[in-house]
Order: sequence, then C-alpha cells, then structure tokens
Amino acid sequence: MGRTSNLPTVWSNCLAGWVLGGGGNARSLFPLLLGATLLYLGGMFLNDAFDERFDAQHRRERPIPSGAVSAQSVWQIGFGLLAAGLACLFLIGTITGVLGLLLAGCILIYDAVHKVITLSPILMAGCRFLLYVIAASIGAEGVTGWAVWCGLALAAYVVGLSFLARKESTRAAVNYWPCLALAVPIFLALLMNAGVYRQNAWLLSAVLGLWIVRSLRFVIREADRNAGRAVSSLLAGIVLVDLLAVADLPHGFALIFIALLLLALQLQRFVPAT
Repeated sequence: MGRTSNLPTVWSNCLAGWVLGGGGNARSLFPLLLGATLLYLGGMFLNDAFDERFDAQHRRERPIPSGAVSAQSVWQIGFGLLAAGLACLFLIGTITGVLGLLLAGCILIYDAVHKVITLSPILMAGCRFLLYVIAASIGAEGVTGWAVWCGLALAAYVVGLSFLARKESTRAAVNYWPCLALAVPIFLALLMNAGVYRQNAWLLSAVLGLWIVRSLRFVIREADRNAGRAVSSLLAGIVLVDLLAVADLPHGFALIFIALLLLALQLQRFVPAT
C-alpha cells in the first residue's frame, strides 16, 4: 500500500534540492528526509482510501477491497502520517513547514481527483516540484533559481511517466507525445551547464537518455507491450534526474545517488512501484 520501493526517489529529491539550495545545515537533513518519507507514505495510504470504490470494481486484489485492512484504518493512518510529516518539517522552520502544507494539500487534491481528471499528472508533478523547493528551503542559500528550474525539469519528467502510467493496466498502444517531457531534464542540463561543468552534464545526460530509452522499450515493442514495467523503470530513473541536477558535485557524492538507484531497483523486486 505504501509503494515503499519509490522511497529512494523521495530521498534523492531531498538531497538534490538541498544541494541546489546551497547545502550546509546538515542537521536539518534528518527531519527533512523523515518528514518527506511520512508525507509520501501518507499520500500513498490516502490514495488507496480515495480509490476504495474504484478498486472494489477493478482491482479487488488491493488491500482494502480484499479485506486485508479496513478503509477506516487506512484513512486514520494516512492522515496520521501526513500530520507527523508536517510536524517534522515545522520543526525545521516556519517557511519549510508552510511549504510542507502546500505539498500536503497537493497530495490530497491529487489523491481525490486523479481518477477523474485527465491532467492529474500535473498535480503529481507538482508534488515532486514542491519537494525540491522544500529541500532547498533548508539550504544555506534557500530557494535558488537553480532549485526552481531543476524542480520544473523534474516535474516535466514526472508528467511524462505519469501519462504513461495511465496505460499500465492495459497493453493498448500509448500516446508517445508525453514521452518528450522525459527529456526536459536533459535539455535543461545541456542549456545551463557551461565551462568545466559541461563535461559532467554531457556524461550524466547520456546516462539518463539511455535509461529513458531502456525504459521505453517496454512500450515500443508491440508483441509484448508492458507499460507497467516502463513506468517502474522510469520511476527509479528519477534518481538519475536528481543526479543530473547536481552534476557539478564531486564524483564521490554521485555514489549516494547510484546507491539510491540500486536500492530502488532492488525494492521493486519485492514491492511494486505502482
């Protein structure tokens, strides 16, 4: 229910946003990571709570319709996790806490309307964007232009994979135009990185580009089209988007992101990403 295999991508979002905000203030990293984790898990629980009727008709194997857990318990746990996550962010500071309230609101709106509004992927992307901004708010420089632009690039990537996710329950043909959004982080990196930073940008852009192609092969091949596998792979690739956003950092720091990518892939073997 918690889709915990995606948590490494939440943590990489936080690390990238913090770095783009100037880093420093490492003592606030733990409450940031904990708060983001709780907000994510709360949103996932409430996602199932809002989807109770839909799942009862179309996905009876889900925890609530299968009887594994009561809907009331899921509502209580979901809101409890959101409250605990917000408390962690308010402990860091008022600005971070207020931004956390915006994120919680975006999560609730997405959970409530994502089955009925075609443009709901934009709300999902907004959640990831706000996570970048929240993380940047604890940095030494605060919410910088870099944090905003890289957050928007990440949001575009999430829009692309979210539109693909709408086809994951079928093997029908997908619309390929949203896939162009997946390349926005690459375009931004090549546009904004100059001088000594361009080499790292080119290298990591190539890595992300190959990952996107690797993921999309699951929806391009008509014989065994599987949008679910493509979406799961692209979700793990969020870590690479975050690494590209901080391409100018020392290579040793990249090992943290590589470890998070490997962790996400390993967790997907036990917990579905979607």
